[in-house]
Amino acid sequence: MSAAPQDQDARAKPQATMAETMRAVAWSFFGIRRAADYERDVQRLNPLHVIIAGVLGAIVFVGVLAVLVRWVVGSGVAT
Repeated sequence: MSAAPQDQDARAKPQATMAETMRAVAWSFFGIRRAADYERDVQRLNPLHVIIAGVLGAIVFVGVLAVLVRWVVGSGVAT
């Protein structure tokens, strides 16, 4: 009995781990991705993982900005 074509595709292209997804999303936040990496990511990344990583990245980004603003305002540099 032969395997279904979808099963063969799944084995040929292993899914990326959550850490690899986070790294790909982090590089995308900066806007610097090589074309080869982008093509590989399109084939391997799970869309649900990308959404989760994007939301987490946005939360971290906003948190860092909030801390930076509090620090600048608190230090008196902004006056």
